[in-house]
Amino acid sequence: MYLRWMVRNDKQGVDFGLWQDIPMSKLLIPLDIHTATVARKLGLLTRKQNDFIAVMELTEVLRKFDPNDPVKYDYALFGAGVTKTMI
Repeated sequence: MYLRWMVRNDKQGVDFGLWQDIPMSKLLIPLDIHTATVARKLGLLTRKQNDFIAVMELTEVLRKFDPNDPVKYDYALFGAGVTKTMI
């Protein structure tokens, strides 16, 4: 999550974008229970365990939507899980 904040620049003040030497395309999705649950419900994640392999699987799927910034979907997935919109 810290890398996301420091690397991404979203112009909305959530992500600072201070570390410009790391491309956003290299970031991996921060995976917690909420993000994983929603990703599975949407068919974006098939792995049952919440581990590094699941992080890689979900990140690769999200790269198909935006190869330059696959992590930008983190808040949408997390938020839907926290508010139980998708559960």
